[in-house]
Amino acid sequence: MAIIKTNRDIARAADALADRCEHMATALEICGGPPPLRRRPSGFDTLARILMGQQLSVASASAIWGRLEAGLGVVTPDAVLGVSNETLRGFGLSGPKQRYLRASAQAVADGTLDFAALKRMDDETAREHLIAVKGIGPWTADIYLLSGLGRPDVFPAGDLALQEAAKRLMRKRKRPDTEGIAKIARRWQPYRGVAARILWSYYSVPPV
Repeated sequence: MAIIKTNRDIARAADALADRCEHMATALEICGGPPPLRRRPSGFDTLARILMGQQLSVASASAIWGRLEAGLGVVTPDAVLGVSNETLRGFGLSGPKQRYLRASAQAVADGTLDFAALKRMDDETAREHLIAVKGIGPWTADIYLLSGLGRPDVFPAGDLALQEAAKRLMRKRKRPDTEGIAKIARRWQPYRGVAARILWSYYSVPPV
C-alpha cells in the first residue's frame, strides 16, 4: 500500500482489514466507521510534539507543548538550542525531556538526523535512523513514521493503549506485551498502521 495521505486511504485499508479479520470488523462497527487520518507535517515540529507526549497524558503533553510554542514561537532546532535549560524547565519540560529535545535539535543541526532522507528510506532503515538519536526510542520512532510520514504498515507494539485495546477487543485474559501484540499484528499486514489507528479509536470508546 502507498503512503497514507487521505481519509480515503484509511477507509480503503479499513475495508480490507474488516474483510480478513473479524476483530477489526467488530472494532470498526463499534467505532462507527474508519478512524481519523492522524497525519501531521513531517519534520522537527512533529517529532518534538511526540517527544513531549512520551509517558504523559494527552492533557499534560498538550499543556507543555502550548507553553513551549508560546515561549519559542515556532519550535525549530535553532529555537530549542538558543534557550537555556532553565527556560525549557519553565515551560514544564522535565530534565529528560530537555535532554531529548536538545539531542534531537542538535542531530538536525549537525545533519545526523535528516528528515528529507527519512522519506526515501524503507520502514526499518528509517526507524534505525531515528532511534540512533538519544531520547528517540522505538515508540517515538514508530509514531513519527505513522503520523509524520504516513507509513501504512508501521505498528508501535510498545504502545500501552494498543495493547489494552487488543486485550479488550479480542477478549484476552491478560494484556499482550510488546512481543505478543507484535505477533498478533502480523495478521494485519500490510495495513498495520491502519490497524493501530482502529485500535486507538476502539480504546477511546468506553466499554459497555
